Amino acid sequence: MTAAAAVEVRGVRKAYGAHEVLRGIDLTVRSGEVVTVIGPSGSGKSTLLRVVNHLEPLDAGTVHIDGELIGYRLRRNTLHALPDRAVRKQRANIGFVFQQFNLFPHLPVLDNVTLAPLSAQRRDRKEVEAEARVLLARVGIGELADAYPRTLSGGQQQRVAIARALALRPRVILFDEPTSALDPELVGEVLDVIRGLADGGTALVIVTHEIGFAREIADTVVFLDAGVIVEQGTPQAVLDNPRHPRTRAFLSRVR
Repeated sequence: MTAAAAVEVRGVRKAYGAHEVLRGIDLTVRSGEVVTVIGPSGSGKSTLLRVVNHLEPLDAGTVHIDGELIGYRLRRNTLHALPDRAVRKQRANIGFVFQQFNLFPHLPVLDNVTLAPLSAQRRDRKEVEAEARVLLARVGIGELADAYPRTLSGGQQQRVAIARALALRPRVILFDEPTSALDPELVGEVLDVIRGLADGGTALVIVTHEIGFAREIADTVVFLDAGVIVEQGTPQAVLDNPRHPRTRAFLSRVR
């Protein structure tokens, strides 16, 4: 039996002025599936994540998370933008791990992790804090609950960001180059945490330049170039036996 779709992207287009960054993207991510998105700089990878999370409005197309239309309501065959409050409520079910961590520097680690579940999901504080401590232990920094972000290494800050995303009990977690801001010696520890998540059943969409990691962790690899999905399939198909010459040219430069 095929797993249900956690994310459905259909006909998505996004432009900034005259520059069309996404040009008709169709992508399905199943529950529990790990999808890695690779491609050259400027290909639209980060923009794709941002439209899935509705941090950027669409110019055309739709995004559904677990069957729910994100950012809009459909009325009489016309899409109408949801108010900001409704969008924030939807976004509370989508985890997002940014390149630059985006932690609140004035809050200790535990408060960074609990803020969104408390404010956006209105959950019980005692329950949320207990769950946050479990998540911090899960990502290997349980002893740092009372520390402030400025005292942490980059790898520790990124693990806080991952725990924060998990605290929302999300339907999907989006990772935008989760290791790009890390010193090389810290990359491995963050990738180990993501490997653990991949075994947990949550749908993951990971934009990455780490081709070896993409091969190891992904169920599906998507190669994006100039706003178009050029090729997608298993890691063995896309990374080891690419069909498209553009994919082959890209991989020959990054291996």
